[in-house]
Amino acid sequence: MKTATTDLADCVLVLRPDDHVGVATRDLQDGTVLTLPTGAAGPAGPGEAGAAAGPGEAGAAAGPAGPGEAGAAAGPGGGHVLVVRQSVPRGHKLALRPVAAGAQVRKYGQSIGRATADIAVGDHVHTHNLGMDDADRAYEIGTARVTLPEPTGPVRTFDGYRRADGRWGTRNYVGIVTSVNCSASTARLIADQFRGRALDAFPHVDGVVALTHDTGCGLVPTSEGAQITRRTLRGYADHPNIAALLVLGLGCEMLPAQSLLDGLDLPADKPVRTLVIQDNGGIRATVRAGVAAIEEMLPGVDALRRSPAPVSELVLGLNCGGSDGYSGITANPALGHASDLLVARGGTSILAETPEVFGAEHLLLRRAVSPEVGQKLLDRIDWWKQYTAAGGGTLDNNPSPGNKAGGLTTILEKSLGAVAKGGTAELTAVYEYAEPVRARGFTFMDTPGYDPVSVTGLVAGGATVVVFTTGRGSVLGCKPTPSIKVATNTATYLRMREDMDLNAGRIVDGTATVTSVGEELFDLVVEVASGRQTVSEELDLGADEFVPWQLGAVT
Repeated sequence: MKTATTDLADCVLVLRPDDHVGVATRDLQDGTVLTLPTGAAGPAGPGEAGAAAGPGEAGAAAGPAGPGEAGAAAGPGGGHVLVVRQSVPRGHKLALRPVAAGAQVRKYGQSIGRATADIAVGDHVHTHNLGMDDADRAYEIGTARVTLPEPTGPVRTFDGYRRADGRWGTRNYVGIVTSVNCSASTARLIADQFRGRALDAFPHVDGVVALTHDTGCGLVPTSEGAQITRRTLRGYADHPNIAALLVLGLGCEMLPAQSLLDGLDLPADKPVRTLVIQDNGGIRATVRAGVAAIEEMLPGVDALRRSPAPVSELVLGLNCGGSDGYSGITANPALGHASDLLVARGGTSILAETPEVFGAEHLLLRRAVSPEVGQKLLDRIDWWKQYTAAGGGTLDNNPSPGNKAGGLTTILEKSLGAVAKGGTAELTAVYEYAEPVRARGFTFMDTPGYDPVSVTGLVAGGATVVVFTTGRGSVLGCKPTPSIKVATNTATYLRMREDMDLNAGRIVDGTATVTSVGEELFDLVVEVASGRQTVSEELDLGADEFVPWQLGAVT
């Protein structure tokens, strides 16, 4: 019986000509015969997919013969064939070139690890034959700085809320910030009085959100952990999406309620009330006082109206979670293009998740505007190496089981895809967790990779819109900032349609390009900043995902 054949280009993405692996766009069964024209080094990727990875390194090392020369048998019309030797799930890697045990395996034109066994053409490449590559990467600071193209046409604007200090919000919330976990239940009781139809008389108020957490006491006040907690809470108190503020404490905690306000230069038009449960007569009395205080503030918040502002006033948080083999090919580079479009117009974007840029930090360093910016990024990487070592781990203890099921094998592969969210713009500043982001342009914040903690830091730093890319299907909200969720593949988008705002899987499907989806995403950011609800907001998500980074000893 004659064996059916399929063109390689119809079911495998090859992101760089010298890559050792391609990414399957559908499940490939053992014995599948793939053909490509004679002399071809592999088909091109989907438009600009992967363009943010490794400039100048794609052909740095001479590799073995291309996939067109790997199979001995001739295909139809004189083309060469590649026979799939083991089943390869959609999103996973197929070997296009032989790799000897111990040699580097390349994807995006970069090393994603070393072969732990001999890899033959047609093999499934994953955890069974690919491990970490611990070789040092060459660090060059500022050698790949670019000037983004000047925007054409009229100045892009969004409709936002101008605050008295000149910043612009995209939402109009009343926030309840708790100084300690002991005041969390009371804060929720107060916020619950404003759920349902309670705010129908105040249509310009987006809600009353209780920002509760699990710490605030038992900390050494001068410790790094206490300072991170305090900085995070102050960042939310000062956030331009919070138009009015109630600070709620217990009274005996190490992080007193008033300390969240001391020295904080809040805008003059933000009403603030502080309540301490022990001073106010207990929970019931405090709930009554808190409800009364918010009822008094609501008319003023509701009187505020949106007005046009240039998009240069937006601060965009960039995050990913539940990543898969398509993340670095579709949604992340599309978000990178949207980030470039915003930065070119004078806006700000913030990349995060330090453990998930490890292995790709050399690409960010090349874009740093100064040695000081580059060194600060290296300092944060070094801090993480020491931090994980102290806990008995290493920074390559990643990806997660879900990431691996989606096709990601090593932290190098994951990070190369993750940094694509940052586009190509120069890196103008590096911030510690929850620090106020004041620089314009593309910036970086040191956060953990755990999504709620990472996004909490981004919002505390001032992000007024967050875009969250996901391959497996994360469902994160982040009040008081809207969260736009972008699926990396069409299967996830269709399966979780009610939880996703945009489908970047069309890039792999061949119906869109990275550029077109990036432009569509930029337009969506502007619409959401102007008041369009995201699916997370429709579901009222985002209060429980307020998770400040807990660091240090608890006594």
